Amino acid sequence: MRVLGIDEAGRGPVIGPMVIAGVIFEAEIIPKLVSIGVKDSKKLTPRARERLLDKILAMAEGSYVRVISAAEIDEMRKTKNLNQIEAEEMAEMIRRSLPDEVHLGSVDVDERRFGMEIMRLSGIARGIRSVHHAEDRFPAVAAASIVAKTTRDRAISELRKEYGDFGSGYPSDPKTRAFVCQALAEKKCPPIIRASWKTVVGLKGLQLS
Repeated sequence: MRVLGIDEAGRGPVIGPMVIAGVIFEAEIIPKLVSIGVKDSKKLTPRARERLLDKILAMAEGSYVRVISAAEIDEMRKTKNLNQIEAEEMAEMIRRSLPDEVHLGSVDVDERRFGMEIMRLSGIARGIRSVHHAEDRFPAVAAASIVAKTTRDRAISELRKEYGDFGSGYPSDPKTRAFVCQALAEKKCPPIIRASWKTVVGLKGLQLS
């Protein structure tokens, strides 16, 4: 049986891309993920994630990574919300890999509703298990979270080389807010900033008032 785990990284930041990753394994491989230390990427150091990445990809039958830039997110959000964007991208990975079972986290507060939406979009009528905190329950999702997080961390590192230190990229980070404020003040909002985010809209309003 082939199991596809899907997870994302970078849903909330105001700066940088969102990454969605899917990793497919033969069912008998999944216990080995636990034995090598695979867990939710947020519970691992960057060095541990990097160390595990190659092992995960070597054990996987296939992997799928979608890096959605800040500019793409802004464009997509003109017609759909973030939940819909994620659902469509996840469904595309399912259609491409045709797994026997899918494990993924629910970005909707209603787990069942999100699972049903994934079924509808992917055309898969069964075998989709969508739950909150899936990284803690399904090793394949934990593996996908490591792939997604490591990919995003590398992308952020490259963006810092080009744009300077903008902090973590999260709206709550004072350094990030200062970076966004300066960009808005100079009227040179770089494409790495998600202009559709409430943080940016709010800061624009403050500058205009």
